Amino acid sequence: MTDAEPPLHPWTGEVAAPLRLVDGTVRREWIDEYGHLNVAHYLTICDEANWAFWNWINAPATIDARDGHEYVIVETHVVYRAELVEGAAFAIETQLTDLDAKRYILFHRVLDAGAELVATNEVKCLGFDLGSRRPEAWRRPVAERLRRVHDAHARLGRPEQSGAGIDLSKR
Repeated sequence: MTDAEPPLHPWTGEVAAPLRLVDGTVRREWIDEYGHLNVAHYLTICDEANWAFWNWINAPATIDARDGHEYVIVETHVVYRAELVEGAAFAIETQLTDLDAKRYILFHRVLDAGAELVATNEVKCLGFDLGSRRPEAWRRPVAERLRRVHDAHARLGRPEQSGAGIDLSKR
């Protein structure tokens, strides 16, 4: 795991908008030849936020207790805004932007120690049965909790960068 390894956050029914489930520090082995966080490791730290969110939604059920009813990421998009260097503190804010019976979309904002935006990561997640290796609908109470989070996060509005594709126009 990473220095951003999230603790299991208990489900209390309270939903922050946005969520902040991950805080960490950039590790030496994540640094590239240019002296900053390597492109691959933005996904590393954002995946910690994916796991933190999923574990929080399922709490107190751990992966062993979930009987193979998990999620997979089927799409991801990262936008880089600024650099993170070795030893830099970061936090990730997470917003649930879309939800249906089998899928949800998370929008992560990676923030530096001064709360400045350094990157965003948007992921589409799919309910997945590890036993059958097939997509499946969210199980109760996961579906109810996801709906509750989605409702709370809808008040935030859609992030400006959400749904952005790749093109050469200036943003």
